[in-house]
Amino acid sequence: MDVIDFAAGLHGKTRRDYLQRVTDHDKAACAEVAIEFGPDYWDGDRRYGYGGMQYDGRWRPVAEAMVEHYGLTSQSKILDVGCGKGFLLYEFTQVCPGVDVTGLDISKYAIEKAKPEVRSAIVEGAATHLPWEDESFDLVISLMTLHNLKNWELHKALQEMERVSRGGKYFTVESYRTEQEKVNLLYWQLTCRAFHTPEEWMWLCEQAGYTGDVGFLFFE
Repeated sequence: MDVIDFAAGLHGKTRRDYLQRVTDHDKAACAEVAIEFGPDYWDGDRRYGYGGMQYDGRWRPVAEAMVEHYGLTSQSKILDVGCGKGFLLYEFTQVCPGVDVTGLDISKYAIEKAKPEVRSAIVEGAATHLPWEDESFDLVISLMTLHNLKNWELHKALQEMERVSRGGKYFTVESYRTEQEKVNLLYWQLTCRAFHTPEEWMWLCEQAGYTGDVGFLFFE
């Protein structure tokens, strides 16, 4: 199990005012809206989530790095658990023409607004119950999704990722190493349920029998 930060570069480009996040608006009320994962979360005001998630090509370097690292080819099959609007799925098809991509997301709205080229490849569902046979995919990934699950759901989701993969597995979650990073995470997050240090995440992976790679995003 390796720690790889495929998405750290994207995360670091966003400027964040942590105090403003909790003083300008009722943070709890905003979170209640965000956890519905509906229009406000994806395309509404920034206080509720992304503030408008539009395709801009930023995920291309992540797809390129993953294709190279995991040795993906046109014959590979990829599953993205919590794929949102499918932007990373689309980039895989551009970086590795012919690759078979599949996405899963809990948000009906995100699927309806997904990138047209991959919309038909996305199904609605939960990370705890992946509707595919054992060893169906060459790479199973989940970026910025698993930390939204409760602890017992997380255990099952990790087991499911392990089960449907016949090759690589990778997930990225929000985490913290210091008390300051923990406070910043608490201030900034809207949907996070699992607040763990990297060491705690690694322990959870071991308990679930997850053997893939991991990545952590920190709020410095």
